[in-house]
Amino acid sequence: QVQLVESGGGLVQPGGSLRLSCAASGSIFDINVMGWYRQAPGKQRELVAVVTSGGRQNYADSVKGRFTISRDNAKNMAYLQLNSLKPEDTAVYYCYAVVRPLVTMGFSNYWGQGTQVTVSS
Repeated sequence: QVQLVESGGGLVQPGGSLRLSCAASGSIFDINVMGWYRQAPGKQRELVAVVTSGGRQNYADSVKGRFTISRDNAKNMAYLQLNSLKPEDTAVYYCYAVVRPLVTMGFSNYWGQGTQVTVSS
């Protein structure tokens, strides 16, 4: 069993900053990709940023230059620094990981429960 738990969401004014954290725990042999998706009301879930175990990063165009993803492989943690926040960044942010639970198993996708980020004055 693999669990992903997010923290760090909240209410922030436009132009402000937040830092999201994601902790992966449970039966984990290897984690390939960790990252963040978001879903705003009435919209589909979309990729925000992902990072591979080797450190390669990929960002949505809408957040490039404002958000920074990082990862601590030893702790099975991922972080998302959100700067220069805009009202359109308001969404539930979900942690995502591609995990190999045991050496005898393949990789599977896992999701956290989500954390709300609200950008409003």
